[in-house]
Amino acid sequence: MRSLKELINTTEPGWDLVKQWIDSAKNKIEILPVDSASASKALYEIQVSTRSPMGAIIYGTGGILIDHGWIRILGSGSPEIKRSLPDWNKGKSIDGSGDSPPFLLVADDVLGGFFLLNGGGLGNDPGKMYYWSPDDFDIEPMDLTYSEFLLFCFNNDLGKYYEGYRWNGWKEEISKINGDQAIQILPPLWTKEGKDFSKHSRRAVPVEEMWSVRMQIRKQLQEKK
Repeated sequence: MRSLKELINTTEPGWDLVKQWIDSAKNKIEILPVDSASASKALYEIQVSTRSPMGAIIYGTGGILIDHGWIRILGSGSPEIKRSLPDWNKGKSIDGSGDSPPFLLVADDVLGGFFLLNGGGLGNDPGKMYYWSPDDFDIEPMDLTYSEFLLFCFNNDLGKYYEGYRWNGWKEEISKINGDQAIQILPPLWTKEGKDFSKHSRRAVPVEEMWSVRMQIRKQLQEKK
């Protein structure tokens, strides 16, 4: 375990680069306020230098909201997103501080889609991002590094990326929930009936519940193979 002093890079801080990306971003971005004690705790637990964009975001933000909160990039936690990146991964990919996890959950979207950074447990491309779509149980490679994923969030046409999954009035609806909730759509998006958005009902549920239910179903499906 490296000390907090060793993790904080003052000569080449990654935040300078991340801030440049944010300032030139095409999408709406909200940087959530950071609490210094929470930031120090999260950085120490995850053991990532602030020279890296991930370390910079954890130490410098409570999290980042993309496109009116449609995507939530995890930082060190805030009133809007109480989950810090290390806390959210405990019991999912991390059993204790200092672990080398098989993956890290680094962001999610309002529909309960999860963005994972491969630590070696998802495929033969450690350091690359994966996406677990809310309409599927396969975790698919994105062929992006974490930095490239940030640029994807900041500049990509997310309306096109999520085409067919946004409804009239979605901005107003998701503005009423916090970053620790997701919109549960019924019938579920992975069912045949769930493909017809005109027949959906929606409700806000904890992201933790969304993750747990989908993991349980995924495990059951894998056991049947």
